[in-house]
Amino acid sequence: MECWGRMLRAFLSGPGRRGGTWGSAYSSWRPRRPVPGLLNATELVSHWTAIFEKEGIPEAQESSEYIVAHVLGAKTFQSLRPVLWTQPLTPWQLQYIQELSSCRLQRMPVQYILGEWDFQGLSLKMAPPVFIPRPETEELVEWVLEEVAQRPHAVGAQGGPLILEVGCGSGAISLSLLSQLPQSRVIAVDKGEASICLTRENAQRLRLQDRIWIVPLDVTLEGSWAHLLSWGPMDLVVSNPPYVFHQDMEQLAPEILRCRKAEAQRGKLPCPSYEDPAALDGGEKGMDIITHILALAPRLLKDSGSIFLEVDPRHPELVDGWLQSRPDLSLHLVAVRKDFCGRPRFLHIRRSGPQRGCPAHAWPGPQPARVPG
Repeated sequence: MECWGRMLRAFLSGPGRRGGTWGSAYSSWRPRRPVPGLLNATELVSHWTAIFEKEGIPEAQESSEYIVAHVLGAKTFQSLRPVLWTQPLTPWQLQYIQELSSCRLQRMPVQYILGEWDFQGLSLKMAPPVFIPRPETEELVEWVLEEVAQRPHAVGAQGGPLILEVGCGSGAISLSLLSQLPQSRVIAVDKGEASICLTRENAQRLRLQDRIWIVPLDVTLEGSWAHLLSWGPMDLVVSNPPYVFHQDMEQLAPEILRCRKAEAQRGKLPCPSYEDPAALDGGEKGMDIITHILALAPRLLKDSGSIFLEVDPRHPELVDGWLQSRPDLSLHLVAVRKDFCGRPRFLHIRRSGPQRGCPAHAWPGPQPARVPG
């Protein structure tokens, strides 16, 4: 429980930026009337913290601090100029804080309320139902960067690694790697239209669109990946795939999954999830997408190419057993790394043997990451 609290605190209290709220898309909550006499930021933080605690909202104080700071134009409450802590707020600011806090009372994640969130020092737009990157995924990115630094020979024809990300979501992993590996190129794929659009928008916001090719693709569909072959063998495949065991989906926090099977059985109306359940549910053993990625990788990776995966702590043994049952793939689990809670969370799998289908590099060149109007 202590470790989960640390993860949740990091997830909730990571740096956010000004953006917008998506409360109107989900909320039927009637905002509470402003409490007379609450005129400054410090009083409002205390007021909403007490309400959040009463309603069982996790990290109540952090939630209220981020909302108040957001309305006042800061990333964090602590970064506000001290004079703003006690300065009277305008009626508009009071109303805006009330509206955003009402969204939080419905367990909307703070990332969606603020509309932006930081990942590896990049400010990324966040919007439902696209998966919100978690703090531990930053550790996956750091491990990939370490591997590239330790194996400088594992680069593409144009001087930097060619990387495939499967399930790009908001683009957090791909764009972090592009920003820290100036000569790298990324092919980012996802089956969700919302994810494709959000990755494109974030790439353009960060001016990284010339080195990323964003492709709508479902790796579970037979032959869907065939057109990737013409782009040449990849140096790295990186993914934070859906890996939650299906039976564990009901135990997810309301910020992730708002309905429970038990509620449905009691006749309650179904309510939407904030995040797309398909970005979380990995099937019976959480391995459905993982095994598709592993089966696909030998066709796309060059010899000695690597796969980096974020997984459930129960997966290292399952993945190792699966790979041993498929010697034809020429893939070997070479390292397991623990997350900051000490749980085996990340896998490094390396390919050895003749490359099975990609021609020499044929990078299609810069493509505009157009944002839908």
